[in-house]
Amino acid sequence: MTHTLSKMILQHPDTALALGGVGADWLTYGALRKLSVEIGHQLHSCGLGRTDRVAIVLPNGPEMAAAFITLAQWAVTAPLNPSYTQDEFSFYFKDLESKAVVLPEGYSGPALSAALALGTMVLRLKLTPEIGAGGFALSAEGPGLSGADTRAPHAEDAALILHTSGTTSRPKIVPLLHRNICASSQHIAASLTLTASDRCLNVMPLFHIHGLLAAVSASLSVGAQIFCTPGFDALKFFGWMAAQRPTWYTAVPTMHQAILSRAARNESVIADVPLRFLRSSSASLPPQVFAALEDAFEAPVIEAYGMTEAAHQMAANPLPPKPRKPGCVGIAAGPQVRIADESDNKLMDGLGEIVISGPNVTPGYESNPDANAQSFFEAGGNRWFRTGDQGQLDSEGYLTITGRLKEIINRGGEKISPREVDEVLMDHPAVAQAVTFAVPHDKLGEDVAAAVVLAQDETASEQELSGFAKQRLTRFKVPRKIVIVEEIPKGATGKLQRIGLHKKLGLEL
Repeated sequence: MTHTLSKMILQHPDTALALGGVGADWLTYGALRKLSVEIGHQLHSCGLGRTDRVAIVLPNGPEMAAAFITLAQWAVTAPLNPSYTQDEFSFYFKDLESKAVVLPEGYSGPALSAALALGTMVLRLKLTPEIGAGGFALSAEGPGLSGADTRAPHAEDAALILHTSGTTSRPKIVPLLHRNICASSQHIAASLTLTASDRCLNVMPLFHIHGLLAAVSASLSVGAQIFCTPGFDALKFFGWMAAQRPTWYTAVPTMHQAILSRAARNESVIADVPLRFLRSSSASLPPQVFAALEDAFEAPVIEAYGMTEAAHQMAANPLPPKPRKPGCVGIAAGPQVRIADESDNKLMDGLGEIVISGPNVTPGYESNPDANAQSFFEAGGNRWFRTGDQGQLDSEGYLTITGRLKEIINRGGEKISPREVDEVLMDHPAVAQAVTFAVPHDKLGEDVAAAVVLAQDETASEQELSGFAKQRLTRFKVPRKIVIVEEIPKGATGKLQRIGLHKKLGLEL
């Protein structure tokens, strides 16, 4: 197993294709390796070395993928969402202690304003399409730095730094080492049996661990190809699929549902470009959507379980002929996966908190001893990370997630899994999406509410949906309020967010 990004990329032949993008020729592995060396020289000439942090603010596409994979071989990368405000960029630049930020040539938006105000070095990225999709060169604006450590990074050096979502508290800094990235990339590739003949159609944002690891790094670890789109667009998905002939794609459930809504009118593309599998991660995939995707694409859906602290993948449903179980996230696929007592540092059987241990797991949150004390513990000779998810393992080792511990609804002492209520509502023929969440209650503390999106050309009243739920759920689990909306608010990566949803919908009981 390789332990640094440079070694992981260097092993592949020069003739293989690495990165593709809209309107550009493919970049080869040989060109990618040569580009990496050039970028290393450019960083060093600017005074940036292996321990220096470089933020990356670029749109989705092959240049973002190439920037991450090349810069991470020489410095510490910190990809950020290009849609942040100036205040948000200022927070992240300061929190990360970024020495520099990579911005597109000609960009004059809020990231530039934040960098100039903080005195952060600006590195301009100029496209060099003549070498292939994602080709670029860097140039510094202003004087360079001094004292850079120009030695090549090793396995214990950080390659990537991301923040947790910070839904309920200040975002935590998650450093991922070279060995974490390489281990996770190889775990994902092994679980999907990726080879150099595979081609991934990437629609995931590349400032998020899902796209960076499952699509880009895992593919590059085996010499496979990635076609990098400008971002998710359900209207363009099947056009990209027809033109690029991928063997697989990975997405979050909301993206799969949008793709599924257009599948019937694109049956000829699906038949002409048979996918080896479809992958879903970063949120629970409703069993109804799982079945509809497999019917539409006539290909297995591989639901996986990932999070930033694990460099993405922890568990995954296996490929055929092994069984896939809708509603669960499969078997351990890289790290060890166990169940722990939610309040005591001991492993157990049954329902409890999901914990993991393995080479892909971050060594710990940066400068946050309290969070580390709460999230890590020693047991059975291993160091275990608490995922914050509640779940259980069946007799075959398949993991079912019942919900985020912070999202479990406590209705007067009765604990309710939002996912269980989601799946019941999704069984109604008029429902396309359902998200159950807590809403404050003056006597019970919390009560149950749900937001529902109806399927196209379908109708249903809130009373009808409530009656449907009452026939299938214990009384205290039935949503007290069901709201029908055109769209459920999502986060930057397309994930549905339960915490605080009542505020976004203006819902009070």
